[in-house]
Amino acid sequence: MRRLLRNKRGIVGIEAAIVLIAFVIVAAALSYVVINMGFYTTQKAKDAMASGLEESLNALQLDGVVTAKTDENGYIEWLLFPVKLSAGRAAIDLKNETLAMTLYMPNATLLNIYRGIFNETEYGADPVDLEQVLSNATSLFASSTQKDYSLSIIYNDDGDTVLEPTEKAFFVVHLDTAAANGQHGLLAYDVMTIEVKGAKGAALTIERMVPGGMLPGSYVNLG
Repeated sequence: MRRLLRNKRGIVGIEAAIVLIAFVIVAAALSYVVINMGFYTTQKAKDAMASGLEESLNALQLDGVVTAKTDENGYIEWLLFPVKLSAGRAAIDLKNETLAMTLYMPNATLLNIYRGIFNETEYGADPVDLEQVLSNATSLFASSTQKDYSLSIIYNDDGDTVLEPTEKAFFVVHLDTAAANGQHGLLAYDVMTIEVKGAKGAALTIERMVPGGMLPGSYVNLG
């Protein structure tokens, strides 16, 4: 009888050990899942923060003054401004499909007037000959029904449509100043805002007030 009881106590001890080992294995598995989920959540949080930071930074920045040219009636017909990549930003494609420009004026809002890259080599638009640039742009859009448009020209480029850190781009904006079409030209003391939005990053926003005393057919520095 004493031997039988001793054997039973041994069996109970083995069962308890098995149960304990099972608990340890389950606890280890749960700990692995919890730790893994913690790492995953931390990584996702870091990715979200990095994405949010990238979206809050401008991909483009103004790299000079905004220049305007008036028509024969004293309305601002052309706007020109240089841009470059912001520090630490990757190259950005300036094709029509990847960039949008909106112009806010007192008498109109011109949505998505950007029409893409203007190849200065193909059209002979020497960067020092601004009149030639504007003349070629006018010829390019002469047959278009939309007279409010914008285009970009990349200088010091390698022939593609991508703006790289060593390159500089000029945006040229044409406003339809014809009275029959609503006369979108800007007058003295008008406030206008240009917004350029790429596929990534915050929009480049430029706000200027038109000065007084503008002469017809002249260039005006808007600062």
